Amino acid sequence: MRCMLIGVVILFHSSNSLAQDADLFDAEAVERFARLALDCVQREYPNKISHVMHSDEDAGVPRELTPVFYGCFDWHSAVHGHWLLARLCRMYPEAPFASEARDALERNFTSENVARELQYLNAAGRKSFERPYGLAWLLLLCAELSEWDDPQARRWSATLAPLEKLAAERFREWLPKLSHPVRTGEHSQTAFALGLVYDWARTRDDRAMLALIEQRTRDYYLNDRGASLAFEPGGEDFLSPIIAEADLVRRVLDPPAFAVWLGRFLPELSRDGDDWLTPAVVTDKTDGKLVHLDGLNLSRAWMLEGVVLGLPANDPRLPGVRAAASAHRQAGLDAVSDAHYEGGHWLGSFAVYLVRNGTSRRQWIDLVPLQALFVVPLLWSSVVVPRSSPLTHPRHAATRRTVLKTLLQESAIQLPMHRQASSTATSASCEPAGICTSINADNADGFGLISIKAAP
Repeated sequence: MRCMLIGVVILFHSSNSLAQDADLFDAEAVERFARLALDCVQREYPNKISHVMHSDEDAGVPRELTPVFYGCFDWHSAVHGHWLLARLCRMYPEAPFASEARDALERNFTSENVARELQYLNAAGRKSFERPYGLAWLLLLCAELSEWDDPQARRWSATLAPLEKLAAERFREWLPKLSHPVRTGEHSQTAFALGLVYDWARTRDDRAMLALIEQRTRDYYLNDRGASLAFEPGGEDFLSPIIAEADLVRRVLDPPAFAVWLGRFLPELSRDGDDWLTPAVVTDKTDGKLVHLDGLNLSRAWMLEGVVLGLPANDPRLPGVRAAASAHRQAGLDAVSDAHYEGGHWLGSFAVYLVRNGTSRRQWIDLVPLQALFVVPLLWSSVVVPRSSPLTHPRHAATRRTVLKTLLQESAIQLPMHRQASSTATSASCEPAGICTSINADNADGFGLISIKAAP
């Protein structure tokens, strides 16, 4: 069989995502965000319990009902408070708060606590408990632990595995039955939760879940037309129904297809400048509902940055989207403080997710110009990289073929690639058609090598 070898030197602008995350926070801000979570993950009161009661036994105190996630005012805030601590410990392992944060996670992440948490979640009448918002954050927490190369984190990941399994099963059972998406700006919203679950499934290589979410995303949203941001925000929103939808859809469409869909869905994005979407203003930060708008600014920022990632590099709407994202990012981050518990118990998680979102959820490879490329002649007109390599997602099949053709034309393109969990990642595989790939992504210095050749 003829042999073919292509070597491509690739620059990963976002490959060392943890280092880039760290660069975006100064030490004072990091300490402040960590302290917000440390001050609430084991703070039992005030507390908002939300469940169906069948007897006096259901009237227990939070630390007994849900001993893993009982702080931070409510269950979902406790979940993403733990995610925040795990994320910051992973980003800043030598920070002054790291030891205290690890101790807090260690106290809550025990087998005994998880067993009681499962008992609570499996009780009668709780099938819809924290669905979808809290369960989606739980899966993101589990994804964070699974990606953290740390012995303690691996143990925590194993301990939480039964909860992770339950949360995933709830989505698998619910989504086929959900005939229409929930388009609110609060916890019940479908689009935001599906984005979190999709990212978890990508981390866990759960192809069945990926396929399910992609299909439901297409069912729910691909025929949407003519949305108007004039109807947003609601006075108590912390999520944008419209922009969250776009941030979800960009995950399942290639950039050209997403660009077309977005033009039909949200035609006002064709406007120039940054005044097409302005940050919301909170009039009373002591009101637990009104302060939601600070979270809206943060979530709008990461969702708009997601839209940027989903569009082609030359899309004329990019400057306006970037400008709006920047304005919302600044407004949202400026609002995060410990002055009032109404916002302090959850806004820190949104702030950290905003930074994590822009650098980690999807990696983009910029193929550098000719001087940084070397190409051995291609003997086939097109090649599809095997599904088992990191460039595996079915929706990227056309992009994989385009990449090889483009290399021969000495062009530069953008190609989405999933982040590797460790600092150095390698993979190799062959497919029945006779094409083998090996991929080495050295996240330490930002360069990688893709080799493609015929199977012997």
